[in-house]
Amino acid sequence: MPQVRLRPLYPHLKHDLSSEPGRQRGEKCSKYYSQYGEKRLTGGIMCMWCTHSICYVFHCIPQGEGRNDVFSAILTHWPKAPKVVPDFFANTLFVVDGFHAKGHTKCSPGAFLTTYSHTNPQLGQINSSAAECGNSALKHIRKLVSYMLQDHAIVYTKVFFSIWNCLEICRTSGVD
Repeated sequence: MPQVRLRPLYPHLKHDLSSEPGRQRGEKCSKYYSQYGEKRLTGGIMCMWCTHSICYVFHCIPQGEGRNDVFSAILTHWPKAPKVVPDFFANTLFVVDGFHAKGHTKCSPGAFLTTYSHTNPQLGQINSSAAECGNSALKHIRKLVSYMLQDHAIVYTKVFFSIWNCLEICRTSGVD
């Protein structure tokens, strides 16, 4: 999905877009901080996948991954956002799948899909590994992108996902 708007700034919110200096990670998840933050790399790429392994949106994470990244990705890429932002997310459930839950140090178990599955067994039927299949494909471009300027890396990643999505659509519809 193309970006349809810029992320608004909320200057009266204490932690909106604030960077976290030094080694203190604050409230953000520090699962991969030693791999990225200490080497002055970005926080990576967060993708939003449907259960059929189609990437709807990718978002470049500036530092450690947090809920703000999910908010930013959805708000900037979904075309129809209401005037009152909380309504936009009122019926949206954000969870960390079982594969990624291990090692999350600042994330509450309340954010894990397995926790929700105990109270709503239908959630256990979700193909949460679809995202992992797509995320594992990123290993093919990870090193290349790390040497690119940000603008080039974003274009390269967009082309990668465009090709990935076309191949997945052809595969699932039986087209060669």
